[in-house]
Amino acid sequence: MTSATTRAASSTSRPVQGGGLIFFASVMLVIIGCFNLIYGIAAIAHSHVFVANAHYVFANLRTWGWITLIIGALQLLAAAGVVMGNQLARWFAVAVLGLNAIDQMFFIPAYPFWSLVIIAADVVALYALCVYGSRANLAA
Repeated sequence: MTSATTRAASSTSRPVQGGGLIFFASVMLVIIGCFNLIYGIAAIAHSHVFVANAHYVFANLRTWGWITLIIGALQLLAAAGVVMGNQLARWFAVAVLGLNAIDQMFFIPAYPFWSLVIIAADVVALYALCVYGSRANLAA
């Protein structure tokens, strides 16, 4: 006679590789998005924070302020999606971070050091989303 043995369903889930870096990237998206909202509002209002008489490749400070304000709002939306683990939001966040880095390149005449700091933060968040945000890493 053989006896039937029952095994409890074992959990084969593994810890999410790079999960902390994905969370870090979403926090960076929120921080950079809030900075861009403030930065955009200041540029639209012609704040005295920016370099006087700066020359821009395209348009003027007010135009780049609106663009930065819109990108900041999009980054906040992308951060919410990344926290929820949505793959479409992850790719949207990658696109928005890339656009923000390009936007900050055009903002260098207005406030050079700050633009370079934001570009560096964009690169770190892009790294986290591109390397560790894959579906295979998030499927635990």
